[in-house]
Amino acid sequence: MKLTALEIKQQQFEKSLRGYDTAEVHAYLNLIASEWEHMVGKMRELEAQIDKMDDKLKHYERVEEALHETLQTAKDSAEQKLTGAKKESINIIEKAEMEADSIVREAHQQRQQIRQSILRLLDRRKEIIGGINSYLEIAQESLSQFSKDEASLFRLPKEPEIEESNSPYKSTSEKKKFQFDDSENDDLSSKSSVPQSLDDILDELD
Repeated sequence: MKLTALEIKQQQFEKSLRGYDTAEVHAYLNLIASEWEHMVGKMRELEAQIDKMDDKLKHYERVEEALHETLQTAKDSAEQKLTGAKKESINIIEKAEMEADSIVREAHQQRQQIRQSILRLLDRRKEIIGGINSYLEIAQESLSQFSKDEASLFRLPKEPEIEESNSPYKSTSEKKKFQFDDSENDDLSSKSSVPQSLDDILDELD
């Protein structure tokens, strides 16, 4: 049962012979009541402090929980960002590798195309040079032949030949010995013609 200071003060005892001194008993009861009241006050103060400490503890627990949630959220966010950054870096690397492979393939194709073009140009150059050389050889032969024909054409006849040519009895076939017909003149002219430019040579090759 609970005991208050007032109950201690008002406590009554039966009187008997040769008992305690009533004044001393009441004085002691008053002292006990005062101490009891003081202890009750202290206990209430302690209970109030305990309540405050409980409130603070609950506050700190809520703060701790909030910090824990914040840290967990930050951790999750950091992990998500790290995962996203890794995926993005992997995608960037894969994309860069694909672009690099594409560039290398394209460069290789262009190299092959350029090589084929160079080979075709070299073959064409060889054909043109061969055609030019052949044409020059033909032209040289034509000029040489023309020089021979020209020398024989303009060679002065000997005096008997002149007399014979002036003779009225000379045959018509012999008179035409040093004459060329129109077809021979055209053929000689075509053989002696020399191209004037590279375009003429290329046209001749075509």
